[in-house]
Amino acid sequence: MPTPPPLQTPLHMNSSDPDLHGGFQLRPFRQASWLRGPHLQTVLGKFIRPHFDPGLIRERWETEDGDFIDLDFGPDPSPQAPLVMILHGLEGSTHRAYVRMAMAELLSRGIRPVGMNFRSCSGEPNRRPRFYHSGETADVAWVLAGLRKRFPHRRLGALGFSLGGNVLLKHLGEVGDAERNPLQAAVAISVPFDLVAGTRALESGRMGRLYTGYFLRSLRAKTQAKRSLLEGVVDLDRVLAARTLREFDDAATAPLHGFPDAWTYYRESSAAGFLSRIRTPTLLLQSTDDPFLPGDALPWRAVESSPWLVDGIQSRGGHVGFVERAKGMKPAFWAEQEAARYLAGILEIPGTSSRAAGIT
Repeated sequence: MPTPPPLQTPLHMNSSDPDLHGGFQLRPFRQASWLRGPHLQTVLGKFIRPHFDPGLIRERWETEDGDFIDLDFGPDPSPQAPLVMILHGLEGSTHRAYVRMAMAELLSRGIRPVGMNFRSCSGEPNRRPRFYHSGETADVAWVLAGLRKRFPHRRLGALGFSLGGNVLLKHLGEVGDAERNPLQAAVAISVPFDLVAGTRALESGRMGRLYTGYFLRSLRAKTQAKRSLLEGVVDLDRVLAARTLREFDDAATAPLHGFPDAWTYYRESSAAGFLSRIRTPTLLLQSTDDPFLPGDALPWRAVESSPWLVDGIQSRGGHVGFVERAKGMKPAFWAEQEAARYLAGILEIPGTSSRAAGIT
């Protein structure tokens, strides 16, 4: 792994084509003085985000395999407004405050947000003996195709957080510059680019175990809710006895989704291996102090060598934290603001967006 380059203020944009990213200049993250350290940013960042209620309209889309995906549509600013699909993180949903904050920022810029709930994450167990995972891109591709068919004349972007960011980047790498890619712009925040390194990080230290316990409580509850569907498909005793995410993935995620074991699942699903194939203007917002991924596991070389990727890697911010101080002691949320600003700039530029995505 190459030595990480020094962070610059402002960070440079590694693009040989200034039009590709609409002349976007990243505003560097300035950590709130009263919220220092990756764990405070990660934990308190979760709880101090206001819970915005945009008045979502839920639609249930029936899948071809007899299951369903729930989408939450925000208000439509105008008949020509661009759309941005938002993908949440592990055991999240469109009800998470970071998703709602992103929706608020997008709406303030005239963009209609569409939140996709991964299977089993919308508040109701899905119908099939499966869940979702970090490399599951088929559902994302299917939803994007549906949005393009329904809104054929609107520009379309995507925003992914954490696991959702990994899924989004893997999808972008898989489609490359193919005509079937409907996206004109994308943003990925706090991505676990290397799932092996990220899992090992969460297995070490007291805070790693606390984060793991938080996720496992939710995963076990979902397993119990689907017990009748999963019996005979996986070893339920082993799944429910898991004490690490690796143990859970080895007992449940891998066999349910066609992987021989957790390590194979991690290697084949990590977004780092797909970055060089991305042909969609994409902003990466990440911190080197993210407790879910060691800084030396970041894919520096792939990010630096691609003109399609904007390097938004910061030295501070935690995991989906990035809390700044605005006026007085009021917090501001840098990642959601910069993501919406980037997407608005790309999606509103005539010609550039459609050319970059291979759409005419």
